[in-house]
Amino acid sequence: MAMAMDFNELLAKQEELNKNKVEAKSEAAREITKVLTFNIGDQIYGIEIPHLVEIIGVPHITKVPGVPSYIKGIINVRSKVVPVVDIRSRFGKEEITYNERSCTIILNDDDVQVGIIVDEVRDVLSVYEKYIAKSPNHIGVNNNKFIQYLLEMPDGIKLVLDVNKLVYENEHAD
Repeated sequence: MAMAMDFNELLAKQEELNKNKVEAKSEAAREITKVLTFNIGDQIYGIEIPHLVEIIGVPHITKVPGVPSYIKGIINVRSKVVPVVDIRSRFGKEEITYNERSCTIILNDDDVQVGIIVDEVRDVLSVYEKYIAKSPNHIGVNNNKFIQYLLEMPDGIKLVLDVNKLVYENEHAD
């Protein structure tokens, strides 16, 4: 009889270990947020979905005098006047002619809307803790103050942008 109890105890312990293993696995696989990814040249960037309002083409932009060169002007989106930023210009990259793949991503941060023009929208990714990389602080590596964090994904690194800094920082990033 003692042998049967030992066997039952062993089964109970095995079940408990399996349960803990499943809980640990689901903890590691818990989605933190979702990120919309897009291209600027060959680099893939992302914006967390909670900041996303909508994605539209590149509409007619009304130029506004006296604003920084990376602000292309303003557009009317659903009866709201929204400033538009060319991300290429904001990042100090060469501007290109907009094409059928160019998009304007309308973002919201603290009830302030802004549009950003990107080369091409890619997809939406689920972000898990295991993919978030610590941003290197070495000289020259983390100069881009607009990066919130890096995602090390199986298909490459994505740079997730800090929408607050993108909207409110006045200085030009190189």
